[in-house]
Amino acid sequence: MLTGLQLQNIALIDQLELEFRAGFTVLTGETGAGKSILLDALDAVLGGAQGAAGIRLLRSGCERARIEASFQLDDVLHHWLVEAGFDPEDELLISREWKRQEGDRFSSRSRLNGTAVNRQQLQDLRPLLIDLTVQGQTQQLSRPGQQRDWLDRLGGEEQATRLQQAAIAWHQWRDSAAALRRCQEEQQRSEEERSEQDQLLEQLEAAQLDDPGEQLLLEQEQDRLVHGVRLQEGLACLFRRLRDGADEAPSLQEHLAVAIQELQAMAQFDSSLESLRDQALDVEAVIEGLLRSLDQYSFALESDPDHLDRIQCRLVDLKRLQRQQGLDLAGLIDRRDSLRERLAEGGFAAELERLQAAELEQRLKRDRINSDLHEARQRAGQKLQSALLDLLPPMGLVNVRFSVELLSTEPAEHGADAVRFLFSANPGQAMAPLTDVASGGEMSRFLLALKTILAAVDGSSTLLFDEIDAGVSGRVSGAMADLLRSLARQRQVFCVTHQPLVAAVADHHFQVSKTVINGETHSRVSHLRDTQARRQELAELAGGEQADAYAASLLDQRSA
Repeated sequence: MLTGLQLQNIALIDQLELEFRAGFTVLTGETGAGKSILLDALDAVLGGAQGAAGIRLLRSGCERARIEASFQLDDVLHHWLVEAGFDPEDELLISREWKRQEGDRFSSRSRLNGTAVNRQQLQDLRPLLIDLTVQGQTQQLSRPGQQRDWLDRLGGEEQATRLQQAAIAWHQWRDSAAALRRCQEEQQRSEEERSEQDQLLEQLEAAQLDDPGEQLLLEQEQDRLVHGVRLQEGLACLFRRLRDGADEAPSLQEHLAVAIQELQAMAQFDSSLESLRDQALDVEAVIEGLLRSLDQYSFALESDPDHLDRIQCRLVDLKRLQRQQGLDLAGLIDRRDSLRERLAEGGFAAELERLQAAELEQRLKRDRINSDLHEARQRAGQKLQSALLDLLPPMGLVNVRFSVELLSTEPAEHGADAVRFLFSANPGQAMAPLTDVASGGEMSRFLLALKTILAAVDGSSTLLFDEIDAGVSGRVSGAMADLLRSLARQRQVFCVTHQPLVAAVADHHFQVSKTVINGETHSRVSHLRDTQARRQELAELAGGEQADAYAASLLDQRSA
């Protein structure tokens, strides 16, 4: 529910703050006073009026302008805020502010509860907040899928579940169809390139690729062998220092042996030295182990003089294959395994058969769900037809005919139906698409009746009607007034009107007027709270000599 609206420097309004309540609210006033500005402001604050259209809303000569709308939260809004990452508060505050930049340029920024929000988020949120209908509106009806969406809303939660299932089934079918198509395309390419692939597989098989880490090991071994001379020199140095001795000097082993003998002799006089003697013996064992390892390493360096040549040839072969195919060693192994499977007898055929079966299964599932969706739409169409034909005749469309046409379309997320509303208001006139044949007044009455029907299904947004009763007779406007009043029992309803019959049944009445102060025009909005003020405004709307008495009778009928 819309609870408040604040405007600063918007059109003819310099400063305005309004509070709203549940029920039916009307806005009346002379032509040009600015009644529709309030609805335009709501449209703008919820993501409309972009670019030049937004600038035209601003009061001439102002440096900045601002609109703020406040809404009472319900469960649907609370869920949307949580899903969108906003912290729900006691109410929802949405603001939009314009600031003048250089020259005549303005920038605008929108906020939701003080947090910056982008236009797409506002567009997603908007249907949960307001539903705006203007006289002669066809754009909404012409929007692709709009008539189908309205029809589906009549199905309630059950239809919402069917739609969700249809979307899931369509996506699953689309994925399986894409996988099948890729396999078919690859099979065709494979057949065209079979000889090349056979040759490649032969090369990869001949290369005996088994270990993705082979190249790294070979490069390490190559480095060891390439630096063999330096490694041999290092071994000779180590052996001289540790075991053989250098320049007739004793080796480390010989020094250690003398040290152990001396510790043994000293321990005979002092037993506390036995632990140090044991440590020396341990060091001797470590040195002997080190020398055995060095002997083994030395033997490996000298065991196969042709080993380096074999390693380098293998590395050349591996790098050539990698360069040709643009793959590393692991990729070459995967490519070989894939070619083995695909080029084997029946390999592609088995994969193709599996994907064809999967696509058929998903397609049948999709079509079954779409068939259920189609039948539900047929039932909803009958329901909508019956309800509209009850509501439209009292509003002057005595000879109206209406039906819902379902046309088969290519399956998509929403099923396989296109929906058209067929309409005829006059005897002898064949039914045709509503948007092609309905006049502005007929369209207004149709939309009022449609939204009254939808209001019984969901109540997630405030309804705003801008002069949809323009140009209709008194009897028709009375029927529209009754419908608007009935609709307001389920939804919060606003209506800009010139019809006294409509204004008289409202729960809340705002008068919009304009005055000229110091050569500048200003709009003023007054909440008419007492009967006398409303009576005077209704008399202004009715006009004529008997207007005052007529206005009084309207208010008396409303109170009766």
